[in-house]
Amino acid sequence: MTEKEYIIFCDESDREGKYYSNFYGGLIVGTSNYQRVTDLLNKKKQELNLYGKVKWEKVTGRYLLKYVELIECFFDEVVKTNVKVRIMFRQNVQTPKGLRAEQVEMQYFLLYYQFIKHAFGLEFIEAIDAGTRLRLYFDLFPDTREKAEVFKGFLYALQKFRKFNAARISIAREDIAEVRTEDHVLLQCLDVVLGAMAFRLNDKHKAKPKGMKKRASRTRAKETLYKTILKQIRRIHPRFNIGVTTSLGETLTAKWTDPYLHWSFLPRNAQYDPRLTKQSRKK
Repeated sequence: MTEKEYIIFCDESDREGKYYSNFYGGLIVGTSNYQRVTDLLNKKKQELNLYGKVKWEKVTGRYLLKYVELIECFFDEVVKTNVKVRIMFRQNVQTPKGLRAEQVEMQYFLLYYQFIKHAFGLEFIEAIDAGTRLRLYFDLFPDTREKAEVFKGFLYALQKFRKFNAARISIAREDIAEVRTEDHVLLQCLDVVLGAMAFRLNDKHKAKPKGMKKRASRTRAKETLYKTILKQIRRIHPRFNIGVTTSLGETLTAKWTDPYLHWSFLPRNAQYDPRLTKQSRKK
């Protein structure tokens, strides 16, 4: 169904990981589905006695089955394309070169901008006469207020981007906002999915407490939840590979229509550093 308005929720995880860094996650939902899906997930949380904020870092053996049920409920909506999820990350072996000082300083927001501009395939929204309104909601930025305001200015200007303009996308300045995760169950579910990806890609599932031969129960619980998420994704992409950009098939419009996609971001002036591969780091 063509929507007059969409909401994008965004979150970020590991800025610097052992093998993969700069994790960004987002989901997009039409306003005709937003309240229904929100009510559905909040009802599921209540049934499971999950009254606090759901997040990846709170996963333990005690709460594992509750998180599994909630995530399965969330992915039922993703499979139906009522909610669409996008995950972006950068592989450390592809090291950006020749960055100016200001680019290094603003790297967090510059990558976030690329994620919003390209990951959702917004240019392929079916244009309607009245245009399409876009709201952008972010988990609180872990950076200075000044940098955040510059970033919001860049996002506001996206509507002037040729492809966005052709799709008649409009963004109001007040619709680019930071929100509290505890107020939005969709953002909480996104946090869990994004955290699972950073956990697995950076081999945190193998971590053992210092001096111990076995992994902690929390680590084992997180690995089980990750496997649940992977199983859900493979309902959409049977051959899904967590560490690479998801194939779009024969048409770029899948950037917009596909329920779930990964994007392994490759910097323009990247240089391959074999010393940062998993095999080299293990030596």
